[in-house]
Amino acid sequence: MNALKGAYYTDRYRNLLADYGYEEEEITRRVEAAWREMFEGDEQTRIYHESGSDMGYMQDTGNHDARTEGMSYGMMMAVQMDRRDVFDRLWKWAVEYMYMTEGENAGYFAWSCAPDGTRLSDGPAPDGEEYFAMALFFASHRWGDREVPFNYGEQARELLRTCLHKGEDGKGYPMWNRDNKLIKFVPNCEFTDPSYHLPHFYELFALWADPEDRAFWKEAAEASRCYVQAACHPVTGLAPEYAHYDGTPNHVRGFGHFFSDSYRVAANLGLDLEWFGGAKRERETADRIQAFFADKTSDDYRRYTVEGEPFEEKALHPVGLLATNAMASLATEGANARASVELFWNTPLRTGDRRYYDNCLYFFALLALSGRYRIWKPEA
Repeated sequence: MNALKGAYYTDRYRNLLADYGYEEEEITRRVEAAWREMFEGDEQTRIYHESGSDMGYMQDTGNHDARTEGMSYGMMMAVQMDRRDVFDRLWKWAVEYMYMTEGENAGYFAWSCAPDGTRLSDGPAPDGEEYFAMALFFASHRWGDREVPFNYGEQARELLRTCLHKGEDGKGYPMWNRDNKLIKFVPNCEFTDPSYHLPHFYELFALWADPEDRAFWKEAAEASRCYVQAACHPVTGLAPEYAHYDGTPNHVRGFGHFFSDSYRVAANLGLDLEWFGGAKRERETADRIQAFFADKTSDDYRRYTVEGEPFEEKALHPVGLLATNAMASLATEGANARASVELFWNTPLRTGDRRYYDNCLYFFALLALSGRYRIWKPEA
């Protein structure tokens, strides 16, 4: 990666919104207002709810459950916003209700629970685990560690240890394929989801995970960067939701097309380039994605084949899609980059039942485009 440009090396984060002419005061108001609407607003906007005296959960308002995806997203948002109170409530809820202590998935988190904590699944989703670990490391570095379960750094290392070494005693499966260094869709399968690939996280895991695993994480970062290029179509830049290890779409249960999960690939490209610099290949992929959507309105986003052929089915999460396309502007430049950011800026948070996924992606884009999605390092 290009060490001269990445914020990890320079400690400088681009405020692309300011670069494009938006006033800093208005940017700050937008970030703070979005937080209030999502975490403190009325029932048409909030997705965070307190539970008891010291816990809280993020609700998937379309499916009426709490997911490791949303819980870990909420923790990442909280650490970036310096809201330790919210972070600790979410983490304690996850540990209390989602953490599994028995069976082949012991050591992982159940991916779905009811709002009252009743477990709806006994299986994990690896994207939740990697976000949990990254948010915990940032919390450790920003606020310091306390008593269990708020000994954030050790919690992160223990979770990553499980993700890599699960199954070595014959019980369960790891979340990464140890041979090709690629994250799995779920531990007991051998295919992946391109949007799960977060090389910018793995670069940091290579610094802060158990010393004996750091070489693996460094290799995983480069393996995932190469993989995303294989999974994204060479003309459209579109990735499928599920894909085989060679990058070709996996059409199991109809998930081999560009749809909701796929949107996050563009956001991941943007954040990876912002944090660690990048190569021409990543920038070209971001360019292709934005070019594909340049002549389309958000009202008519659809499911697409990776070649770009539209289905009749409209996008479930159009705000999430335009937000991630805007976040890709951190990886590219030009007319499409500016237009993607302008569309995002002129789009409000979504309201109603489907708002959860859209607004999580929206808030991450708002943090990233304003230079507020930061790497929290250990104190020197």
